[in-house]
Amino acid sequence: MDRTEELRASPPMFNSALLDRFTRVHPAVPVLIYAPVIAVLLLTGEQRVGLANSFGLMLGGYAVWTLTEYWLHRVVFHFEPQKGLGARLHWMIHGVHHDHPNDPLRLVMPPSASVPLATAFCLVFWLVLGSDSAPAFSAGFLAGYLAYDMIHYHVHHHRPRTGVGRTLRELHMRHHFQDDERGFGVSAPYWDRVFGTGPDRRR
Repeated sequence: MDRTEELRASPPMFNSALLDRFTRVHPAVPVLIYAPVIAVLLLTGEQRVGLANSFGLMLGGYAVWTLTEYWLHRVVFHFEPQKGLGARLHWMIHGVHHDHPNDPLRLVMPPSASVPLATAFCLVFWLVLGSDSAPAFSAGFLAGYLAYDMIHYHVHHHRPRTGVGRTLRELHMRHHFQDDERGFGVSAPYWDRVFGTGPDRRR
């Protein structure tokens, strides 16, 4: 097995083939699930608070997503217990992706995990912001999540042609192959500059 095949060939997470199928997701699945939800939330927000206010709330939701992405990746995904159930859970949540980063079916979050998490976040937004402001804010948050999933897939499996795309790919590949304790912002790498965790691009 050559290096490329090794980086692609992630092992099963479960002995059951049926359970393991739920850990592998085609990258189109998040689009099919979340794009309609985002559209409905945006329409609802526009009807409740108006176009200008809903646009501002959406931007706020997106900004909150970028911080969530950074801190989830840094604190939760890279919390690495050395043994026991914690080590097993870490491998299932994120470790398998670092061991086999070229597996195209393990680059976006399975709906069995993303849907409950998204629902929980949106419920918090409803409680904090109220039923009028929460839809547009939630739309921005979920749009940020969807953009993150698509960017993550893109930088792993394509060679971006734009300057921004090439920079995102370089930074994320440095996270994988140079120093996995730096470079936690996949779609929003500017937070690494803010918090002092940017990859060393001189190496």
